[in-house]
Amino acid sequence: MSDSISGDTLRAYWKEAIKRRVVTLCSSALVAGTQHAEYLKTLGLLSDRIFLGYDAVDNRHFADKVAEVRSQKSEITIKCGLSGKFFLVPARFILEKNLPRLIEAYARYRTLCETTSREPRAGSQQSEFQVSDLRPPTSDLWSLVLLGDGELRPAICSQIQALGLQDHVLLPGFKQYPELPTYYGMASAMILPSISETWGLVVNEAMASGLPVLVSNRCGCAQDLVQEGVNGFTFDPYNVEQMAQQMVRVWSMEPGARSKMGDASRQIISVWGPERFAAGLEAAAECAIAVGPKRPSLMQRMILKALLAR
Repeated sequence: MSDSISGDTLRAYWKEAIKRRVVTLCSSALVAGTQHAEYLKTLGLLSDRIFLGYDAVDNRHFADKVAEVRSQKSEITIKCGLSGKFFLVPARFILEKNLPRLIEAYARYRTLCETTSREPRAGSQQSEFQVSDLRPPTSDLWSLVLLGDGELRPAICSQIQALGLQDHVLLPGFKQYPELPTYYGMASAMILPSISETWGLVVNEAMASGLPVLVSNRCGCAQDLVQEGVNGFTFDPYNVEQMAQQMVRVWSMEPGARSKMGDASRQIISVWGPERFAAGLEAAAECAIAVGPKRPSLMQRMILKALLAR
């Protein structure tokens, strides 16, 4: 079972050679998605022995709980202080999550909106989800909610202060699983800006909650779960301007268009739930039984013994 992709970290040739010796002993595999299957193919596993569905969440849990939250918005606003619309970022405060660049992009988003608000936008492309020709007033700018905690919290707080965003960026801290639907239910869109992410289960959660999603193209789930312009957009996590432009793009949409994006998210993720995991696991197990065990070479036995001794 694997959710590694080729680009989630720098890879040393000799380590990959060792990994290839181990992987080729496997009779089948259950992986997260398309990129993960491609990576195992490069390590020597045949494509007809690789099955999808490894990374999943309880879609029904999030859909049901979020529906409850949205029916009680006024009470939750008073209780949690989540007034107004906001971008939600569920992430640990570590380097891989790329939060400093996101905060910089959020400041840029506010600048872009404030300088072009209510001005007609020339050359807008037509698509199923139309972006309004007139942006909303600047009083409708969204906040940014960073949901999590970690070693970079002091640096993030300093950056927020330096950019003058202390009234617009909220840090509620780490929240336990039962509390997550409250934040998904109150959010207007979710962002995952990671520079390295094997999958990104928070994207599953946000989509099950009916949110548009903005996802870094370095996330393993992006290729399978994000349909450009249908349920969200992807971006280069190193490109602050592009990240900001995508935030403006979602913010400036008509409410009906954003609602359609959320509906599309829920429809797409509906086939990536626990049922897919169960079906993939069953298929991988049946394949492994049919293929049978591999006989390791002397080199492979030595590698396995060394790995098990670590």
